[in-house]
Amino acid sequence: MTYRSQSEVAVIGGGIVGSAIAYYVAKAGLSVTVMERGDLVSGTSSRCDGNILAIDKDPGFDSQMSLKSQCLVRELSRELQLPFEYHAPGSILVCESDEEMAAAEKWVRQQKEAGLSFRILDRQDIKQESRFFADDLLGGVECSTDSLVNPYKLTFALCDGALRYGARLLSNTEVTGIKKTAGGSFRIATTQGDLTAEKVVNAAGVWAPHVGSMLGIDIPILPRKGHLIVASRQVPVGLRNVMEFGYLLSKFGGQRKVDPETEKYGVALVFEPTESQNFLIGSSRQFVGFHTKVDMNVVRVIARRAIRFYPKMADMNVIRTYTGLRPWTQDHLPIVSQVDEIPGFYIAAGHEGDGISLAAVTGRLMAELITEKSETIIPTEPLRYDRFYRRKEA
Repeated sequence: MTYRSQSEVAVIGGGIVGSAIAYYVAKAGLSVTVMERGDLVSGTSSRCDGNILAIDKDPGFDSQMSLKSQCLVRELSRELQLPFEYHAPGSILVCESDEEMAAAEKWVRQQKEAGLSFRILDRQDIKQESRFFADDLLGGVECSTDSLVNPYKLTFALCDGALRYGARLLSNTEVTGIKKTAGGSFRIATTQGDLTAEKVVNAAGVWAPHVGSMLGIDIPILPRKGHLIVASRQVPVGLRNVMEFGYLLSKFGGQRKVDPETEKYGVALVFEPTESQNFLIGSSRQFVGFHTKVDMNVVRVIARRAIRFYPKMADMNVIRTYTGLRPWTQDHLPIVSQVDEIPGFYIAAGHEGDGISLAAVTGRLMAELITEKSETIIPTEPLRYDRFYRRKEA
């Protein structure tokens, strides 16, 4: 069989992570081909919010990685030619109990010790933040570096930047097989013909395990379903991202004092204003396989939770609801790594709900790994593919 094309690097997945990798790898001077089985930005990257957050990251490596990504996104807002609705108003977590306030004070101390710009908010700060907040909220946490983007526009801006550096983007091109040749390169079979590449990056998100199985490797990523509501912004409810402190417990599997339905569906308030004058309300977390149908029971619980924090939202209109599948890993960190057993094969997946936040740093790090830089933007050890298997052996 003849091969359609040859690239130094092939990226499987045309979401925001794959697009960021293509941009930074092409910028480094390598030839890149991106393959997406549907339209670009048709998967998880099209079914999420646009938060670039450090406020919800574990103090230490996790929050430092997020801070690096925030700095890169700020740089991208200046260097990419297409705008992507970037602004950095900061974000807040709100607390509804004395226990949460105590936990929030500890959280702020840990984050400040890690060098991040966090501060405690009191009841008066919360009232000044928005007149729509419930009167009984006790305070919260602010991270001043957090920012917002339009995830569609950022992905397309990265694609445009990659194209300007010579990358090729192939949509509606599903990968059906990958083989390592005797010469060390890869032969990639797709629905649009075959390609060859010296190196391959698996950036397929929740489908990364399927791609990995083509080369006989097990990638421990599961799909975690999340719902979002799009509501009409009839009045300016707020100007920046807001989450409840319980969101951290939902994300990391802690115990919360909530009703059984809220606990069952992993619901916690997330509020995000958009430049289009609407706002997004979430969120939920469920392991239900690849099931993506909207569950109105979950939507009802999300709406009820939003009204608890913003009582006047009960009178506002819902435009639509949608779901997305987040690629989950057991330790809540992505896999951004080479696979030692298959030289030239890399994984960049498992970001769960942080794909937008961490796309830029993932793209930059992957470019550094591929070009074998001696120093990388963040340490690589916590993101290695084999970390899960080392634990099993231990």
